[in-house]
Amino acid sequence: MADLITIDDPDDPRLHDFTGLTDVELRRRREPAEGLFIAEGEKVIRRARHAGYEMRSMLLSAKWIDLMRDVIDEVPAPVYAVTPELAERVTGYHVHRGALASMQRKPLPTADELLATPRRIAGDDLGGGPTARRVAVFEDIVDHANLGAAFRNAAALGVEAVFLSPGCADPLYRRSVKVSMGGVFQVPWTRFASWPKGVEVLRSEGFTVAALCLSERAITLDELAARKIEKLALVFGTEGTGLTPRTLASVDEHVRIPMDAGVDSLNVAAASAVAFYATRPRTA
Repeated sequence: MADLITIDDPDDPRLHDFTGLTDVELRRRREPAEGLFIAEGEKVIRRARHAGYEMRSMLLSAKWIDLMRDVIDEVPAPVYAVTPELAERVTGYHVHRGALASMQRKPLPTADELLATPRRIAGDDLGGGPTARRVAVFEDIVDHANLGAAFRNAAALGVEAVFLSPGCADPLYRRSVKVSMGGVFQVPWTRFASWPKGVEVLRSEGFTVAALCLSERAITLDELAARKIEKLALVFGTEGTGLTPRTLASVDEHVRIPMDAGVDSLNVAAASAVAFYATRPRTA
């Protein structure tokens, strides 16, 4: 059972994990270095625990204590009860959902581990085959909301593993976790040590690697889906500039989503949802 501790000093060192949550650059440096991430809101906290993440501490305003009572009773980590005003002074913003948890990160699996048993690495038995058939790769996506939305799409639409380039944003940053509604906990993920060398890793495991892009050699998404490729990796580029020339030269296929009304492309999160749905494995 957790200790319920009332705190009325915003400078109390026990609140260190929750300080300055609106300082993006500070948190991007601190959280991976200190092995933590922040889960915000009741549903996200519960999903993080269900995925096997260990809680370091929790910050609650009074009205959330009863709602989170079962969690308080189950975890050994300290729970800090604070006023909404003190929570705002500590975090730097009004905590609308009234509940924050500092969670311990897990070591990332290797690419080989992720491709072999993605469902088990996620900490949950989601069914499916023993190895991945649909995976996504995100190259240098820097917007945390876009990355969180893409993870939510992946969780909802049958993507079994996600790979990130070294320059991609942190999926466990608070905004990514919040936008994903915990989807970052449901889909196992890792970073390639080198990209686009990771294309060869995927190809060696039998994947056809398809890049979503605008190019003269691009086939339509409908054409790609009609091929019913057994093992498919879909690659998405950064906001604005898209995929790098090196990546486009490395992949097997270029793929475009047909557009109307003079629109040439979609937001990367929206594009991922369309591509995941169109190419999802059929079990029937």
